[in-house]
Amino acid sequence: MLTRVWGIRGEFVAIPFSDHQERFQRLGRVYLFGNSPAPGQYDVESVRNASGAMLFKFHGIDSITDADPWRGAEVRIPREERLDLDPGEFYLSDLAGCEVVERGTGLSLGVVTGFSEGGASGVLAVGADLLIPFVRSICVVIDVGAKRIEVELPEGLKDLNRS
Repeated sequence: MLTRVWGIRGEFVAIPFSDHQERFQRLGRVYLFGNSPAPGQYDVESVRNASGAMLFKFHGIDSITDADPWRGAEVRIPREERLDLDPGEFYLSDLAGCEVVERGTGLSLGVVTGFSEGGASGVLAVGADLLIPFVRSICVVIDVGAKRIEVELPEGLKDLNRS
């Protein structure tokens, strides 16, 4: 995710949602999905580390004015450029659309509609009003091929965010 503009050349500070940050040096083309500009395809001009942050520069985004509308945008990598993952690793985009079911009852809680950083592990947004911590002790079976996540929810979690 692009969090803020860095400097005057249109660079971005980014939060990588990957354990394989070395791969960013080899990126060619990415897709940016933001709130205001229409999604777009951009060539990566450079990626570098500065003060512990990942800095991205895209061709055609050359000033603060060009960059500002993309603040908060999601950076997506073409499927063909994705790395093969180790067992137990998932691309966040593959979790979207997964049905979430309670392990013991098989009761459907809804479909994953998003993911956000929160706490040490992140949080799955399920339906319109349920947030589930994305931790192994709760999300006990994840089958992205079947688009299904089985959960064991702590007592009261279902009612915590619901009105």
